[in-house]
Amino acid sequence: MYLLGIGVILLLLKVLEVAPVAGWHWAWILTPFGLAAAWWAVADATGYSKRKAMEAMEKRKQDRIEKQRESLGIAPRKRR
Repeated sequence: MYLLGIGVILLLLKVLEVAPVAGWHWAWILTPFGLAAAWWAVADATGYSKRKAMEAMEKRKQDRIEKQRESLGIAPRKRR
């Protein structure tokens, strides 16, 4: 996501002709977009993005369970 943000900023600076970015070659301006696409391809191929999504879903589930226990007045389990 950072690469995409950097790419958008560089693109705006190039289009608005802000120095020194205005003098750069277009390849340098578009490089962050290519790197972002490569990162997303690698993340999807290795299962990184799916694993992160599952971890976030599990955390939301646990938070919801804890909130329900608190509203029912049940003390959270203590780990041994």
